[in-house]
Amino acid sequence: MGGKFSIARTVSAMILACSLTLAAAPATYAATSKVVAVVNGEPITSGDIAKRTAFMRLQKQSGGAAAAREQMIDEALKRGEVLRVGASVSTSEVEAAVGRFAAGNKLSVQQLSQVLDQAGVGIDHFRNYVAVAMSWPRVVNARYGGSGGGRLSNEELVRRMQEAGGTKPVTTEYFLQQVIFVVPAAKRNAIIGKRQAEANASRSQFPGCEQAKVFAATMRDVSIRNLGRMMAQELPADWKPLIEKAGDSNTTSTRVTERGVEYLAICKKREVSDDLAAEMVFRAEDLGKKSDGEEPNSKRYIEELRKHAQIVEK
Repeated sequence: MGGKFSIARTVSAMILACSLTLAAAPATYAATSKVVAVVNGEPITSGDIAKRTAFMRLQKQSGGAAAAREQMIDEALKRGEVLRVGASVSTSEVEAAVGRFAAGNKLSVQQLSQVLDQAGVGIDHFRNYVAVAMSWPRVVNARYGGSGGGRLSNEELVRRMQEAGGTKPVTTEYFLQQVIFVVPAAKRNAIIGKRQAEANASRSQFPGCEQAKVFAATMRDVSIRNLGRMMAQELPADWKPLIEKAGDSNTTSTRVTERGVEYLAICKKREVSDDLAAEMVFRAEDLGKKSDGEEPNSKRYIEELRKHAQIVEK
């Protein structure tokens, strides 16, 4: 197979932007795989490095095995931090992203798997890459706030507004709650359909955010999580389309996640044009202009993790 792949990375970040050329050299495998580095107790093997080197070749990235080793160390640090703060995307979200990627390139997932196997990457390595790439922006946003990037000074806000004609940009402000119909992992396959039906039925009966906890108490294994205030530019990528599609409804459609079946309650929604709204809009515009390179806060975060990590290279 020839041709190219392209993986889109959104502001929430989904998958790292790159271009993959499928007319790559045949895979070369080591006869045995040995541990070449240990990152906070997580081993990285020569097989991992070989797969990442092959993946970089598809992306037309230079650096070879040495650069691949550094990528894998950074990825291990990111994965550990994602797990520590509980920000991992679900398996179903990863599978959906891989499926969209394959479909966007006129391939089935099975065909994509064959292509990646032939290139020496493998579908599991690709899935792991996607999972970290989708989860990591959640951690960065939680750490630094909003869409990432440093705070804009008052002078910068004034300058940007003058460039925009002297008016403050308008954005939508949401106050949200998360309604979770919990599904234990051991029972997932047996009851996920039933729980989704229950969640869908409950949406029409949702009494509003003030009574949400009382409402949840009338049902089995339902929890409420207060997400607070979010600007449109801060909405998580996996929820944003459902929130926007909800329109004037007080709940979104349901989603199956690693926790079970969920939907968001839209407690309040309004148009705002204050300084915070202006800053969010300008920061989102700045992020949208970045076509490559690592977001500054992400780079800063990784450098900090490296300083405190136990990294043993062999």
